[in-house]
Amino acid sequence: MVRIANLNEETARAHEEDVSAQEALAKARAWLHGPNGHEGWPPRAGSSSGQGAQATDRLTPERLAETVPVLPMLRRRADFDAIGRHGTARSTPVLVLRWMRTARAETRIGLSTPRTLGGAVERNRVRRRLRSLLRERIGRIGPGWDILLIARPAAGDASHAELAEAIDALLARSEIGG
Repeated sequence: MVRIANLNEETARAHEEDVSAQEALAKARAWLHGPNGHEGWPPRAGSSSGQGAQATDRLTPERLAETVPVLPMLRRRADFDAIGRHGTARSTPVLVLRWMRTARAETRIGLSTPRTLGGAVERNRVRRRLRSLLRERIGRIGPGWDILLIARPAAGDASHAELAEAIDALLARSEIGG
């Protein structure tokens, strides 16, 4: 039995001794690039041509390329809490409008889309639609207001026209919009 074990060890050593260390090293070097890098390969897209900045091709029509007015947004939790404590509210089955007079020179907008609307994709879609509708109506709202627009679960299923109608109704019933 000892003789068989020794025979297996000798066979294993014989196989190990057949492998050349120099041959393995040569194969490893085959994967490395030479001193000239990727010679013969096409140049990368980001390489500089040395001509400086060039004009870009517009992918959108000129009328869409105009800047969209930025709505000053409420960002801090304290501002949202202040509207909740001291603000006035009106509601429709789709939206709730809360507002509060401030001493600021601008009107700030806050949007609340609770998880009852659905997943993040649905909530973001409602937010985009509400921002778009508010941009169209911001001229009717004078300066010095903090406004919070809260979407109810029905807002996720509401059409663009229904959201517009709800916002118009809320602005008409409030003291902020004419």
